Amino acid sequence: MASYLLKRVLLIVPTMLGIMLISFAIIQFAPGGPVEQMIAKLSGTDTSITDRIGGGGGGDTLGGQSQMGAGGDSVTSRYRGAQGLDPEFILELERQFGFDKPAHERFFLMMKNYLTFDFGRSYFRDVSVIELIKEKLPVSISLGIWITLITYFISIPLGIRKAVRDGERFDTWTSTALVIGYAVPGFLVAVLLLILFAGSSFLQIFPSRGLFSDNWEELSLFGKVVDYFWHLTLPIIAMALGSFTTMTFLTKNSFLDEIRKQYVVTARSKGLGEREVLYGHIFRNAMLIIIAGFPGAFISAFFTGSLLIETVFSLDGLGLLGFESAIKRDYAVVFATLYIFALLGLVVNVVTDFVYTLVDPRIDFDSREV
Repeated sequence: MASYLLKRVLLIVPTMLGIMLISFAIIQFAPGGPVEQMIAKLSGTDTSITDRIGGGGGGDTLGGQSQMGAGGDSVTSRYRGAQGLDPEFILELERQFGFDKPAHERFFLMMKNYLTFDFGRSYFRDVSVIELIKEKLPVSISLGIWITLITYFISIPLGIRKAVRDGERFDTWTSTALVIGYAVPGFLVAVLLLILFAGSSFLQIFPSRGLFSDNWEELSLFGKVVDYFWHLTLPIIAMALGSFTTMTFLTKNSFLDEIRKQYVVTARSKGLGEREVLYGHIFRNAMLIIIAGFPGAFISAFFTGSLLIETVFSLDGLGLLGFESAIKRDYAVVFATLYIFALLGLVVNVVTDFVYTLVDPRIDFDSREV
């Protein structure tokens, strides 16, 4: 097991390099980069999303590789809206954003800095990228932790009960409810909850925005805990509604597979009760894939699917940060978040394999090909 985990850890390096290289190469062809964004902002003609995607003239990530040798006109012609601006000013913008160097130099410099978790500063916010990410973490951590825990604590008992009562009325109507909940988009549920329980039209029970109240610092410890969960109630309900389905059916199918195996028949033939067979023999084997998948489930809930929920409830988390950074072409934030998310994902895969061996020591990864 140790040699297998060592191989997996060593593979993280080339995998990360490949992820970052491919992403960096794609970005080189994206029009409307940071320099062009700054020009539009200074000239008061900020471009729309459609203009940035479909606009001509090429992106400044490509233009940043050129030098001023072609003359001032060639400098200003590389960017939309730059005509009439001082070429020296354009070159200064390129130097500010690092586009005065060739692409390969920028990539290797970026990766060198990332090895020490030096992510630089945001292009359009006067703050370091790592501080910006730390600022947004409380929202994403809150949503990720509670969604994962609630999903496991509800889906696992429900899936076990559905497996035991497979084909009965309980199994049928719960499956129908789960499928409907999975089909309804989370943001529509969020809007409905906002209207019903946090708006002036109906009930004003829960807050409509933010993670904390304005008087957070004045509250007692108990008051802070209550206020925290008071703000999280509606967003968690909106996100969790569709998350039960996959885990519940996974639990049910896992238990059904184990129930039909020979060792269960043998245990029953020895006179063991159904509860003892279920929790004394089936549970450990059936829960292997579910328990081992917990790290991955947490990372998935932590980093994905929360953008629209954050927008509806005005929660300023990593989902909203990533979306806004991509729209604004804030590549410092985009690449930093990509690097962190990819690294965490790869590490979690290794942790998942380790958890497999803890749950069932009979698993031997050393005999597997990496």
